[in-house]
Amino acid sequence: MNQRPPYYSNFNIDEIIEAHPIGEHFLPTFSKMSRDELYNIQEQRFLKCIKRAWQIPFYQRHWHNVGLEEPDILKLSDISKIPTFDKSDLMQSIENNPPFGDFSGTNLAQKNHIPVIMHTTSGTTGTPQVLLFSPKTREIQNLLVARAYLFQGMTGTDVVHSIYGHGMVNAGHYMREAVTHYTNAIFCSAGTGVETRSVQQIHIMKRFGATIIVGFVDYLKRLAQVAKTEGIEIGKDIPIRMISGHFGREDRAEISRLWGGAECFDWYGVGDTGIICAEGPDHSGMHIWEDAHYVEVTDVDSGKNLNDGEQGDVIDTVLFKDDLYPMIRFNTHDVSAFCKDKNKAGLVFKRLKGIFGRSDNMIKLRGINVFPHGLGGVLLERPEFQGEFFCRVVRDQNGRDDMIVMAEVTADISDSLKDSFRKILKSRIGVDMSVELYEPGKLSHLTEVDIRQKPKRMVDERSI
Repeated sequence: MNQRPPYYSNFNIDEIIEAHPIGEHFLPTFSKMSRDELYNIQEQRFLKCIKRAWQIPFYQRHWHNVGLEEPDILKLSDISKIPTFDKSDLMQSIENNPPFGDFSGTNLAQKNHIPVIMHTTSGTTGTPQVLLFSPKTREIQNLLVARAYLFQGMTGTDVVHSIYGHGMVNAGHYMREAVTHYTNAIFCSAGTGVETRSVQQIHIMKRFGATIIVGFVDYLKRLAQVAKTEGIEIGKDIPIRMISGHFGREDRAEISRLWGGAECFDWYGVGDTGIICAEGPDHSGMHIWEDAHYVEVTDVDSGKNLNDGEQGDVIDTVLFKDDLYPMIRFNTHDVSAFCKDKNKAGLVFKRLKGIFGRSDNMIKLRGINVFPHGLGGVLLERPEFQGEFFCRVVRDQNGRDDMIVMAEVTADISDSLKDSFRKILKSRIGVDMSVELYEPGKLSHLTEVDIRQKPKRMVDERSI
């Protein structure tokens, strides 16, 4: 028998599925498991990752800088001794060791290095960051996304329309692999509005009878407008029944209404970690895939672990990345909180409430923490709000900071309408902000909603 190609020789699919059950085996496994049993699994996988990380220059440097030695980390409860790191540390590694950094644990200049799948981040805030996956970790990430989709109700009869982007970014490729490798659904890889024009996407959905949409929610609002303009009735001409994406503070009831009453599901992850948690049919928070992740929520300023219900940074340790590019106490800077109530789905897993914003995009406005990305959910309380918004943070000549919230509306623009928006923002956020209103489509040059899978929502002009 011929030797397997490098990708397929790197993992055993049966072992992966046994370690991380999906489909019909998912609920029986994790509804019967106790927290103690789960913790033991987490600890075993954590220690394998720790052993691997000590072999990698990035972690050796990062941990030795705070005086850590190998005997200091012998059990999962020792994790609090380990310093967190974030994207800035990875970018510094790449700058000092171009072009891949020194965090992967393999020398990519050598002929027989560990097989690697490479993507990058989108580069929204600067130079794109390298993302590296081994075949094993790639397939586990794919499987865990499929776990979410199947849990949410995807079946072999579904036609899945994906609006995730492709190119060097990870998301579109990642979702295609998840659906095609681990479900029996049909996958339409449409991409962003740049890859497949919005009008064309609507007609693709109609032609193939799309039943599920996966992707970032912001663009879904734009596609719903295009369908209306094209005279295509969502629910009748396009039988969407399910949307799985990233809702943050968005009003899912509004998204559901725009898409003919489709059931909406949230899930969360970042490029470095893969999917971390996902909402299920119970709609009571996002279930953390704790067989694959150890998640902490820490105070934004002190870094101390918080109690359930308290908002802070999501810190993730990926428990299956024990060969290439371990992720141990990665600070995502996404802000969330653990749910306090009992898991209504009967699963052993803890849950996150949702993503409220980013601590590194948080604006301190006259003593109040404001998360610009979270303002959409507040603005949706006004029926005139069309769904698109952009924030400008400015400082006047007297040194007073202000946030100008620019919003698209479907009603006639007037001073009284501006005042209504200003009042609801002050009521919900706790600080007065300026408001500017625009006709639909007038902010697209700022948000870039038609060409980006993650629209821009803010510019800080105080340092410009």
